[in-house]
Amino acid sequence: MKVEVQYSQTRALIGIDTTPGKLEMSQPKADLQITTTPGKWNIHQAPAEVIIDQSKARAVYTGGTYPEMSQRIYSGVEQMWLQAIAKRMEQGERMANFHKPGNTIAEVYGTDWQPVSYPEIRETPSYDNVDIHVTPSPVQMEYTKGEVHFQAESHLPEYRYSPASVEIYMRQKPSLSFTPQVIDTQV
Repeated sequence: MKVEVQYSQTRALIGIDTTPGKLEMSQPKADLQITTTPGKWNIHQAPAEVIIDQSKARAVYTGGTYPEMSQRIYSGVEQMWLQAIAKRMEQGERMANFHKPGNTIAEVYGTDWQPVSYPEIRETPSYDNVDIHVTPSPVQMEYTKGEVHFQAESHLPEYRYSPASVEIYMRQKPSLSFTPQVIDTQV
């Protein structure tokens, strides 16, 4: 007896669905506060010292102090005295040569009748008669430097994580079926 059997097979099919994982990160900005203290200059200067000496100007107008005026008179009279001696010597020499023309008594002594004035007791006027001395005082400077202050407050990062998922399932079950063709029952 012969039996013919036919079989058919269906393979199994597996389905896999995946959902990818997600990682989200965010971080709020840091809070930053900046404060500045400005620099500061302290500058101090005492007034300058001014000395004005006008004693020479007084000497021009009034002759100066008594010792100054006496000194000028004395030195001037001394010069006048020396000039007068020199003039008398010259006149004496001319008189010794009276036999020469132009040396007569009238010509030698005739012009000597004008009086001789005293020497000038005042100084010569000038723009330089007043002395001005200026002594500047030193400048005192003090600097306080400025400062910059930073204050930062950072925020931690925030994480959100959605895990990945994998779903495995059977799309098709495996099967095996046998189908006989013809069964000969006559035997």
